[in-house]
Amino acid sequence: MTPLTAVAIAVVFVWLGVVVGISFIEAPIKFRAPGVTIPIGLGIGRLVFGVVNALEVALAVVALVATLIGTGVAVAPTVLAIAVAVVLAIQLLAVRPALNRRSDAVLAGAPTETRSRAHLYYVGLEVVKAAGLIALGVVLLAG
Repeated sequence: MTPLTAVAIAVVFVWLGVVVGISFIEAPIKFRAPGVTIPIGLGIGRLVFGVVNALEVALAVVALVATLIGTGVAVAPTVLAIAVAVVLAIQLLAVRPALNRRSDAVLAGAPTETRSRAHLYYVGLEVVKAAGLIALGVVLLAG
């Protein structure tokens, strides 16, 4: 295993931990805390996910570069690294703007009678991204 492959493995599992910790633990739990209203939860969520998404972009770049160079552009890890980066790009470029528009409306006091499908898409993509990160980490570890 090359040092860059080791870096890729570490970054992939750190990224996975961030996704699991924030998207699957922190985000749903915050709305159950006493006194947290939907607008307060959305405000906190926007701040948290803004920082997390910036971190994810940095982790994606490092993971992709370290995977490509560290594995000599081996097919399986390269495809998985690109796939996970594409999922993140879809979340940030296609889904997040819709979520931001929705949270802007809620924070402005507009009535919101139905749930946003964009939220469901984002969660679905988080599941796909987490699965992709697990697969990438395993493939990198297997060498």
